[in-house]
Amino acid sequence: MTLSPSLSLHNLHSSFLCCPLKSKPLARNIIQPKPTSYPRIRALDLDQNTVVAISVGVVSVAVGIGIPVFYETQIDNAAKRDNTQPCFPCNGSGAQKCRFCLGSGNVTVELGGGETEVSRCINCDGVGSLTCTTCQGSGIQPRYLDRREFKDDD
Repeated sequence: MTLSPSLSLHNLHSSFLCCPLKSKPLARNIIQPKPTSYPRIRALDLDQNTVVAISVGVVSVAVGIGIPVFYETQIDNAAKRDNTQPCFPCNGSGAQKCRFCLGSGNVTVELGGGETEVSRCINCDGVGSLTCTTCQGSGIQPRYLDRREFKDDD
């Protein structure tokens, strides 16, 4: 590298170099010996923002791995336990009262002029109750993942 004589190289300092570079007089056609050691690079000076950013990154990776692993172990442990909790909507009976006929099996319709008509409930076919849709008639409260129906949309 050739530098013009007008540039001053007396005190070159760098935050990455251990010792400042010293300028040597420019000489032409002089073979300089190879340096026996190279300048060492100091450890990086980390400011507070860099430390916080690195910490947030490490914590984010740990949380991103930890939460799914936690849920998987909880699901596996829950599958090993017997489920004996009675179904909440049907109180463990497996059947729910029909909402249209309120369990009577008949629907009363007012036609006007004081006339009424009684007919069989079309929702429950006159039975007065329906199979519980939460427990599918088993009377036992399903676990959260068991309640979800996975359908193939293809």
